[in-house]
Amino acid sequence: MAEIRVAGSDVGRSVGDLELSRAWLVDPASGREGPGDLIVEGGVVRSVVWLEGADAEEIDSGGVVVSPGFVDLHAHFREPGFEDAETLGSGSAAAAHGGFTTVCLMPNTSPAIDEASVLARVRDAATRTGSPIEVLVYGAVSVGRDGETLAALGELADEGAIGFSDDGAPVRSPAILRNALVYAGMLGRVVVDHPEDRTLTEGAEANEGLVASILGLRGWPTAGETAAVARDLAVLRDALADEPNARLHLTHLSTSDALELVRRAKAAGLPVTCDVTPHHLGLTDEWIAGARRWAWEAVDGHGRARSPWADGALVAAPYDPSLRVNPPLRSAEDAAAVMAALVDGTVDAIATDHAPHTRVDKEVEFGLAANGISGIETALGVVLAAVDTGRLSLARAVAALTTGPATALGGWGWSGTRGLVEGAPADLVVFDRGSTWRVEADGLLSRGKNSPLLGRELGGRVLLTVAAGRIAYEDAG
Repeated sequence: MAEIRVAGSDVGRSVGDLELSRAWLVDPASGREGPGDLIVEGGVVRSVVWLEGADAEEIDSGGVVVSPGFVDLHAHFREPGFEDAETLGSGSAAAAHGGFTTVCLMPNTSPAIDEASVLARVRDAATRTGSPIEVLVYGAVSVGRDGETLAALGELADEGAIGFSDDGAPVRSPAILRNALVYAGMLGRVVVDHPEDRTLTEGAEANEGLVASILGLRGWPTAGETAAVARDLAVLRDALADEPNARLHLTHLSTSDALELVRRAKAAGLPVTCDVTPHHLGLTDEWIAGARRWAWEAVDGHGRARSPWADGALVAAPYDPSLRVNPPLRSAEDAAAVMAALVDGTVDAIATDHAPHTRVDKEVEFGLAANGISGIETALGVVLAAVDTGRLSLARAVAALTTGPATALGGWGWSGTRGLVEGAPADLVVFDRGSTWRVEADGLLSRGKNSPLLGRELGGRVLLTVAAGRIAYEDAG
């Protein structure tokens, strides 16, 4: 049985002495996983020992796991402008509870992060929280995120912007996107696009298909995503002629067709990366009708979606507004394609798209609810549920939460992938796959309680999160 000893530390302070004995270590940077011991002294990893032979007996990946701290490529902490939904302090606490030590924040705040002064304000506020979580910030692609005028990308980069995005909305103009790719490439930064063709999705409420039809919800066609991905890839090809360092990242992909476009683009050598969310991996549109089974449980032996009305899967009330997200929850076949793309490396990263909202904005009629799930604290549990099926390996899952995101950023956020390196500041998460926790609103550290997983037991209880040599979260149990 694994042993954890922590001495001389409180949350927020430097780790004194930390000993992790007979745990399962996962280190994507070196490609190693297996039984091991790890010692941290004074906030620095002093020893990593991989156990073999008799010393490794009875230690497996089903118990206590130690990995580098997770990197979230896509989160919303709402500050400035929407502090009633989340603050940098509450968001950082939630991230630590979820095992994330590095978080990349989107610029759809009020005001938008389209000027260096606003970015400086956010970074200063993050520092003043006192949290050891590394908060990285994207700058907006366009002024006001309206897609009309390119923002001052150079000034934003000088202030520390890790990349550029108009997330919450797509980069509306292909010309603006092309210019952004060229300038960002010159600056060594990535452009992150939210792929959505709004001429196809205007007024849509749920994925176009059986569930939306039966529930009377306006359908959101898969073409709304694939058309945007095709456009972005075409613009990227063109931009590379002027700037060979241009890089594109496509966020929260959710459809089989869109993922296939990325797969082909990568095979052709285009510098494109992408991420998927835990909810598009584990949930499907049948949850809106009242089903509560995982996506992989919603397909038959031939890989086809099963009707929740035909097999008695409906166990909850329909139209739960916490399930309204952008892009919408898709079919079980699309969720299976997300899983396959994650396994084969088409998908580089798992990103939470943590989107906390107030009750006023969420607890309304489904079609009027704000889009988004408060998901940074439940991400690990959903991903481990996929691992438990045998379809996804633990090593691949951890890589998609650590080295994958760091690579997509071009090296930014790398602190979250050094946790198992001797001599480096400790940056790691310890979680117990053999222990579950119940998702309850009072137990979530985020101000946003808008989660469809409330009341559900999830595996992988986080025991300890250490960021930059400081304790960010420690389980009270």
